[in-house]
Amino acid sequence: MVKHTRKGQWMEIITPVKWQGKTIEDIFRNGWEVPRKLTHLFRMEHKVLVNGNRANWNSPLVLGDKVLVKLFGDEENSSVPPFFYDVQVLFEDDHVIVFNKPGFMNTHPNDETDRNTLLNAAQFYLESKGENSKVQQIHRLDKDTTGAILFAKHSLAGAILDRMLEKRQIKRTYLAIVQGRLELKKGTIHEPIGRDRHHPTRRRVSPTGQEAVTHYQFIKEEKGNSYVKCWLETGRTHQIRVHFSHIGHPLIGDILYGGKPLYKRQALHATKLEFTHPITGEEIICYAPFSDQPPIFNGIDVYTL
Repeated sequence: MVKHTRKGQWMEIITPVKWQGKTIEDIFRNGWEVPRKLTHLFRMEHKVLVNGNRANWNSPLVLGDKVLVKLFGDEENSSVPPFFYDVQVLFEDDHVIVFNKPGFMNTHPNDETDRNTLLNAAQFYLESKGENSKVQQIHRLDKDTTGAILFAKHSLAGAILDRMLEKRQIKRTYLAIVQGRLELKKGTIHEPIGRDRHHPTRRRVSPTGQEAVTHYQFIKEEKGNSYVKCWLETGRTHQIRVHFSHIGHPLIGDILYGGKPLYKRQALHATKLEFTHPITGEEIICYAPFSDQPPIFNGIDVYTL
């Protein structure tokens, strides 16, 4: 674990054993795998100090060196207008924040008039705390899907987490209610997903689509429908919804993909989020309680999934 201390706009790290002999360049490019453009910005704007002096990016660090990285309060002003909404926070520190997204709310604006989104609410939340941060969502949830969703508070954390998402190192677990009885109690749906050219928002399984992999496990049956736990290797738009509709078990409430309109939204909740902290290297696990009233998911404890 990399221990650090916040000092105003700076993050201070006392060089640990794992950094000994490495350069700042090594840490940014090979350790954190920060994109070239952002690495260049930190270098040119002198946002890294070693023992109080501008860092020599190619000089090996010595155990105990004080490394300061300017991360806070120095971002460009956000173009996302703040919007008040009392969203539950599942985890937060100086670098990341995990919200429990409610239903019927977009993750981010789709146009200039769309301001009642989770991204806008996140911006309000941070500004109300006096934090000058340009918050960034790392992944997204469909408008009517609820549950855990990850945001970065500054560009460095955002870049590291984006890379983790690309490498499938952020694990997302969902709970869904699908129509009918599943023949297989555990399985994998590995079918490519592409746009449906006959509908502006719908997706479909298509041989020319992008790779999509959904793993699932049966939890219980109730009233002829199946509760299933799902976890993703990929994050395609509407992935779980498309895959289960494709195998003949659309999600309850998901009328776009053939589900019965028993609920006002599709029965899909992001129950658990697991990731390695971008700065400290700690393993973070967040559980998202159900928020629907009346409840959609009966007799399920998210902490056991």
